[in-house]
Amino acid sequence: MNDRQRSRLNEIEWRWKPFSELSAADVYEMLEARSKVFVVEQNCVYGDIDGIDKDAWHLFAFMPIEGRSTLAGYLRVLLPDETHPDVRIGRVLTTAEFRGIGLGNAMLEQALKHIASQWPNAAISLHAQAHLQPFYGAFGFRPTSDIHDEDGIPHVWMRSA
Repeated sequence: MNDRQRSRLNEIEWRWKPFSELSAADVYEMLEARSKVFVVEQNCVYGDIDGIDKDAWHLFAFMPIEGRSTLAGYLRVLLPDETHPDVRIGRVLTTAEFRGIGLGNAMLEQALKHIASQWPNAAISLHAQAHLQPFYGAFGFRPTSDIHDEDGIPHVWMRSA
């Protein structure tokens, strides 16, 4: 990472919020970014509004651009429930204009730090696009399933304990 990338990452405003504290504008920005990245860019029609955002913690990475905060990255963290015993990270994205500055790494670091402080010793799972296995592997995640199709995109379950 070069100095310019490091300085851009230092400008990020991190906002962690449970769904109950999200404003209408927060929800709009979250859904807009997820639609742009997962539906439009990846040409994948799927049901993004899945009913579990209400039980999740949401991480927003805002970057100041021309005097206003612009959503640069986003992810959600789902708590263990009766079906899934692990904390789960999902909907990880970096918006197009902020790719290539190390934001994905910074977001995962923020998420793992938050999870460790809130739910110490919790195992963490994620459902990754298969081509991102090396990225998540660098954070200690290992595949726990075969590669399979999810909405036309190869995915794999990964876990870190």
